[in-house]
Amino acid sequence: MDKINRCAWCGDDPLYVEYHDKEWGTPVYDDDTLFEFLILETFQAGLSWITVLRKRENFRRAFDHFNYKKIAKYGEDKVAELLSDPGIIRNKLKVRATISNAQAFMKVQEEFGSFSDYIWGFTAGKPITNSYKSLKEVPANTPLSDTISKDLKKRGFKFVGTTVIYAHMQATGMVNDHLTSCFRYKEV
Repeated sequence: MDKINRCAWCGDDPLYVEYHDKEWGTPVYDDDTLFEFLILETFQAGLSWITVLRKRENFRRAFDHFNYKKIAKYGEDKVAELLSDPGIIRNKLKVRATISNAQAFMKVQEEFGSFSDYIWGFTAGKPITNSYKSLKEVPANTPLSDTISKDLKKRGFKFVGTTVIYAHMQATGMVNDHLTSCFRYKEV
């Protein structure tokens, strides 16, 4: 194994390492990717992220590459198809939430010009850089994730509790929670 210092949570699973090294914590400003991460995070609720990561390509296939305009129009036939797809996490509430979240996502776009403008507005458009030295210091949620979660729920989003939202903030680089000893800390 290489001698690169990484955040310990990614271990040595090649998929996890690649995700850590290339995606996690990198600021994301495009709506398509923000939507994908939001949906993947909602499916992750109650499960480990590696479970979702291993099914990511299946999710992309099943959910029309996270095209929120298509997802917003899904009917009962598509819901039934998704619930019978062994390649994804078959949770009826989360599948239905994905459809309503796509609809809510587009309403936010209408109001703010883009979902990116809305979500990044909570941090004035810039990442919050933390300086944690150990995984024990990294919170599961923060007052800011509480605020965003409440606002999203008010706008009709589902499965967007404060822990899910903080994970979304970490994944999309709204917060830099790479440990200070991690090679990615200064990169992002």
